[in-house]
Amino acid sequence: MGQRWRLKGRVAVVTGGGRGIGEGIARSLAEAGAAVVLGARSWNEVDAVATSIRDAGGQALAVKTDVTDLFALGSLATAAVEEFGHLDVWVNNAGGTTVSKSLTELTRREWDECLALNFTAVWDGAMAAVEQMRWGSIINISSMAAFGPVRGAGHYSACKAAVNSLTQSMAHELAPDIRVNGIAPGPVPTSHLFDNMEAKDYPLDALSERIPLGLGTPRDIGDAVVYLSSDAARWVTGQTLMVSGGLTLF
Repeated sequence: MGQRWRLKGRVAVVTGGGRGIGEGIARSLAEAGAAVVLGARSWNEVDAVATSIRDAGGQALAVKTDVTDLFALGSLATAAVEEFGHLDVWVNNAGGTTVSKSLTELTRREWDECLALNFTAVWDGAMAAVEQMRWGSIINISSMAAFGPVRGAGHYSACKAAVNSLTQSMAHELAPDIRVNGIAPGPVPTSHLFDNMEAKDYPLDALSERIPLGLGTPRDIGDAVVYLSSDAARWVTGQTLMVSGGLTLF
Protein backbone atom coordinates (compact mmCIF):
# COMPACT_ATOMS: atom_id res chain seq x y z
CA MET A 1 0.00 0.00 0.00
CA GLY A 2 2.81 2.44 0.89
CA GLN A 3 4.34 2.32 -2.58
CA ARG A 4 1.10 3.58 -4.11
CA TRP A 5 1.68 6.87 -2.32
CA ARG A 6 5.27 7.24 -3.53
CA LEU A 7 6.15 9.59 -6.40
CA LYS A 8 9.68 8.42 -7.15
CA GLY A 9 10.53 8.98 -10.79
CA ARG A 10 7.80 11.56 -11.32
CA VAL A 11 8.25 15.22 -12.17
CA ALA A 12 5.95 17.86 -10.69
CA VAL A 13 5.53 21.57 -11.42
CA VAL A 14 4.19 23.84 -8.67
CA THR A 15 3.26 27.42 -9.50
CA GLY A 16 3.55 29.96 -6.69
CA GLY A 17 6.08 27.63 -5.10
CA GLY A 18 8.23 30.19 -3.34
CA ARG A 19 6.31 30.50 -0.08
CA GLY A 20 3.18 29.63 1.87
CA ILE A 21 1.00 26.83 0.57
CA GLY A 22 3.07 26.49 -2.60
CA GLU A 23 6.22 25.89 -0.60
CA GLY A 24 4.42 23.31 1.54
CA ILE A 25 3.21 21.52 -1.59
CA ALA A 26 6.70 21.48 -3.08
CA ARG A 27 8.25 20.06 0.08
CA SER A 28 5.62 17.33 0.40
CA LEU A 29 6.05 16.30 -3.24
CA ALA A 30 9.83 16.21 -2.86
CA GLU A 31 9.62 14.08 0.29
CA ALA A 32 7.37 11.65 -1.60
CA GLY A 33 10.14 11.26 -4.16
CA ALA A 34 9.14 13.61 -6.98
CA ALA A 35 11.50 15.95 -8.78
CA VAL A 36 9.96 19.39 -8.28
CA VAL A 37 10.00 22.40 -10.58
CA LEU A 38 9.02 25.61 -8.80
CA GLY A 39 7.65 28.62 -10.63
CA ALA A 40 7.10 32.01 -9.01
CA ARG A 41 7.55 35.71 -9.71
CA SER A 42 9.98 36.19 -6.83
CA TRP A 43 13.25 34.57 -7.89
CA ASN A 44 14.86 34.87 -4.44
CA GLU A 45 12.00 33.03 -2.75
CA VAL A 46 11.61 30.24 -5.26
CA ASP A 47 15.36 29.70 -5.55
CA ALA A 48 15.66 29.45 -1.76
CA VAL A 49 13.00 26.74 -1.61
CA ALA A 50 14.57 24.79 -4.47
CA THR A 51 18.01 25.04 -2.85
CA SER A 52 16.61 23.83 0.47
CA ILE A 53 15.01 20.80 -1.20
CA ARG A 54 18.27 19.92 -2.96
CA ASP A 55 20.23 20.34 0.28
CA ALA A 56 17.88 17.80 1.87
CA GLY A 57 18.67 15.28 -0.89
CA GLY A 58 15.78 15.99 -3.25
CA GLN A 59 15.62 17.18 -6.83
CA ALA A 60 14.37 20.69 -7.51
CA LEU A 61 14.58 23.42 -10.12
CA ALA A 62 13.55 27.07 -9.72
CA VAL A 63 12.13 28.98 -12.68
CA LYS A 64 11.14 32.65 -12.46
CA THR A 65 7.53 32.64 -13.71
CA ASP A 66 4.64 35.06 -13.96
CA VAL A 67 1.57 32.86 -14.34
CA THR A 68 -0.37 35.66 -16.00
CA ASP A 69 2.14 35.43 -18.89
CA LEU A 70 1.13 32.62 -21.26
CA PHE A 71 4.64 32.37 -22.72
CA ALA A 72 6.15 32.07 -19.24
CA LEU A 73 3.87 29.14 -18.41
CA GLY A 74 4.88 27.36 -21.59
CA SER A 75 8.53 27.97 -20.74
CA LEU A 76 7.97 26.56 -17.23
CA ALA A 77 6.55 23.31 -18.64
CA THR A 78 9.38 23.08 -21.18
CA ALA A 79 12.00 23.66 -18.46
CA ALA A 80 10.62 20.72 -16.48
CA VAL A 81 10.95 18.38 -19.47
CA GLU A 82 14.39 19.67 -20.44
CA GLU A 83 15.71 19.26 -16.90
CA PHE A 84 14.08 15.98 -15.87
CA GLY A 85 12.93 14.35 -19.14
CA HIS A 86 9.15 14.40 -18.69
CA LEU A 87 6.24 15.97 -16.83
CA ASP A 88 3.75 14.03 -14.70
CA VAL A 89 2.14 16.42 -12.20
CA TRP A 90 1.12 20.06 -12.56
CA VAL A 91 -0.15 22.04 -9.57
CA ASN A 92 -1.89 25.35 -10.32
CA ASN A 93 -1.29 26.97 -6.95
CA ALA A 94 -0.43 30.62 -7.67
CA GLY A 95 -3.28 32.97 -6.82
CA GLY A 96 -4.76 35.29 -4.26
CA THR A 97 -5.88 38.88 -3.92
CA THR A 98 -4.91 41.81 -1.73
CA VAL A 99 -8.05 43.76 -2.65
CA SER A 100 -10.80 43.74 -0.03
CA LYS A 101 -13.83 45.59 -1.39
CA SER A 102 -17.50 45.05 -2.03
CA LEU A 103 -18.37 44.24 -5.63
CA THR A 104 -19.96 47.67 -6.03
CA GLU A 105 -16.67 49.34 -5.08
CA LEU A 106 -14.41 47.11 -7.14
CA THR A 107 -12.85 48.69 -10.22
CA ARG A 108 -12.81 46.95 -13.58
CA ARG A 109 -9.02 46.81 -13.43
CA GLU A 110 -9.12 45.06 -10.05
CA TRP A 111 -11.69 42.59 -11.38
CA ASP A 112 -9.59 41.82 -14.47
CA GLU A 113 -6.41 41.37 -12.43
CA CYS A 114 -8.14 38.93 -10.08
CA LEU A 115 -9.59 36.98 -12.98
CA ALA A 116 -6.24 36.79 -14.77
CA LEU A 117 -4.38 35.44 -11.74
CA ASN A 118 -7.00 33.19 -10.15
CA PHE A 119 -8.89 31.77 -13.12
CA THR A 120 -7.34 32.40 -16.53
CA ALA A 121 -3.89 31.38 -15.28
CA VAL A 122 -5.34 28.05 -14.13
CA TRP A 123 -6.60 27.28 -17.63
CA ASP A 124 -3.39 28.55 -19.26
CA GLY A 125 -1.28 26.50 -16.85
CA ALA A 126 -3.27 23.35 -17.46
CA MET A 127 -3.00 23.79 -21.22
CA ALA A 128 0.77 24.31 -20.94
CA ALA A 129 0.96 21.09 -18.94
CA VAL A 130 -1.16 19.12 -21.39
CA GLU A 131 1.21 20.00 -24.22
CA GLN A 132 4.01 18.20 -22.35
CA MET A 133 2.16 15.40 -20.51
CA ARG A 134 1.36 11.99 -21.92
CA TRP A 135 -0.35 10.96 -18.71
CA GLY A 136 -0.50 12.22 -15.15
CA SER A 137 -2.32 14.54 -12.79
CA ILE A 138 -3.31 18.21 -12.81
CA ILE A 139 -4.31 19.71 -9.46
CA ASN A 140 -5.96 23.11 -9.15
CA ILE A 141 -5.75 24.87 -5.80
CA SER A 142 -9.16 26.39 -5.15
CA SER A 143 -10.43 27.80 -1.85
CA MET A 144 -13.19 27.32 0.68
CA ALA A 145 -14.23 30.80 -0.46
CA ALA A 146 -15.65 29.12 -3.57
CA PHE A 147 -18.53 27.66 -1.58
CA GLY A 148 -20.09 30.78 -0.06
CA PRO A 149 -19.90 34.55 0.25
CA VAL A 150 -16.83 36.07 1.85
CA ARG A 151 -17.07 39.70 2.90
CA GLY A 152 -14.92 41.88 0.69
CA ALA A 153 -13.85 39.01 -1.57
CA GLY A 154 -16.74 38.41 -3.96
CA HIS A 155 -14.38 38.72 -6.94
CA TYR A 156 -12.00 36.12 -5.50
CA SER A 157 -14.80 33.75 -4.47
CA ALA A 158 -16.28 33.88 -7.97
CA CYS A 159 -12.92 32.99 -9.52
CA LYS A 160 -12.46 30.01 -7.23
CA ALA A 161 -15.99 28.76 -7.91
CA ALA A 162 -15.15 28.97 -11.61
CA VAL A 163 -11.96 26.97 -10.98
CA ASN A 164 -14.05 24.18 -9.43
CA SER A 165 -16.26 24.05 -12.50
CA LEU A 166 -13.24 24.13 -14.81
CA THR A 167 -11.72 21.24 -12.88
CA GLN A 168 -14.76 19.08 -13.58
CA SER A 169 -14.81 19.95 -17.29
CA MET A 170 -11.11 19.31 -17.74
CA ALA A 171 -11.39 16.00 -15.90
CA HIS A 172 -13.97 14.78 -18.42
CA GLU A 173 -12.09 16.07 -21.46
CA LEU A 174 -8.63 14.82 -20.48
CA ALA A 175 -9.62 11.36 -19.20
CA PRO A 176 -8.42 8.66 -19.11
CA ASP A 177 -4.78 9.65 -19.44
CA ILE A 178 -4.77 12.80 -17.30
CA ARG A 179 -6.68 13.11 -14.05
CA VAL A 180 -7.76 16.60 -12.93
CA ASN A 181 -8.73 17.42 -9.36
CA GLY A 182 -8.85 20.39 -7.04
CA ILE A 183 -8.13 21.15 -3.41
CA ALA A 184 -10.03 23.79 -1.45
CA PRO A 185 -7.83 24.78 1.50
CA GLY A 186 -9.28 26.16 4.67
CA PRO A 187 -7.47 28.91 6.59
CA VAL A 188 -3.72 28.32 6.62
CA PRO A 189 -1.47 30.86 8.37
CA THR A 190 0.44 32.48 5.49
CA SER A 191 1.28 36.08 4.69
CA HIS A 192 -1.69 36.07 2.28
CA LEU A 193 -4.11 35.06 5.04
CA PHE A 194 -2.68 37.57 7.51
CA ASP A 195 -3.01 40.36 4.95
CA ASN A 196 -6.63 39.46 4.26
CA MET A 197 -7.58 39.19 7.93
CA GLU A 198 -6.01 42.57 8.59
CA ALA A 199 -7.83 44.13 5.63
CA LYS A 200 -11.14 42.78 6.90
CA ASP A 201 -10.37 43.78 10.50
CA TYR A 202 -11.14 40.18 11.48
CA PRO A 203 -9.01 38.60 14.24
CA LEU A 204 -7.31 35.34 13.30
CA ASP A 205 -8.23 33.85 16.69
CA ALA A 206 -11.92 34.37 15.94
CA LEU A 207 -11.51 32.50 12.67
CA SER A 208 -9.61 29.66 14.33
CA GLU A 209 -12.43 29.14 16.85
CA ARG A 210 -14.78 28.28 13.96
CA ILE A 211 -12.57 25.40 12.78
CA PRO A 212 -13.01 22.09 14.64
CA LEU A 213 -9.37 21.07 14.06
CA GLY A 214 -7.95 24.58 14.24
CA LEU A 215 -5.82 26.31 11.65
CA GLY A 216 -4.02 24.18 9.08
CA THR A 217 -0.46 24.30 7.76
CA PRO A 218 0.96 24.44 4.23
CA ARG A 219 2.08 20.83 4.61
CA ASP A 220 -1.52 19.74 5.24
CA ILE A 221 -2.32 20.94 1.74
CA GLY A 222 0.90 19.46 0.40
CA ASP A 223 0.06 16.02 1.71
CA ALA A 224 -3.33 16.17 0.00
CA VAL A 225 -1.55 17.06 -3.25
CA VAL A 226 0.70 14.01 -2.83
CA TYR A 227 -2.38 11.80 -2.51
CA LEU A 228 -4.05 13.20 -5.62
CA SER A 229 -0.77 12.90 -7.55
CA SER A 230 -0.19 9.28 -6.57
CA ASP A 231 -1.48 5.91 -7.71
CA ALA A 232 -3.54 5.79 -4.52
CA ALA A 233 -5.89 8.25 -6.26
CA ARG A 234 -5.89 6.49 -9.63
CA TRP A 235 -9.73 6.35 -9.65
CA VAL A 236 -10.26 9.93 -8.51
CA THR A 237 -10.88 12.73 -11.01
CA GLY A 238 -13.11 15.78 -11.32
CA GLN A 239 -13.23 16.27 -7.54
CA THR A 240 -12.45 19.27 -5.36
CA LEU A 241 -11.28 18.03 -1.98
CA MET A 242 -11.97 20.24 1.03
CA VAL A 243 -8.92 20.31 3.28
CA SER A 244 -10.24 22.69 5.86
CA GLY A 245 -10.02 21.24 9.37
CA GLY A 246 -13.79 20.77 9.39
CA LEU A 247 -14.72 24.29 8.29
CA THR A 248 -17.51 23.92 5.73
CA LEU A 249 -18.42 27.51 4.89
CA PHE A 250 -17.05 30.93 5.75
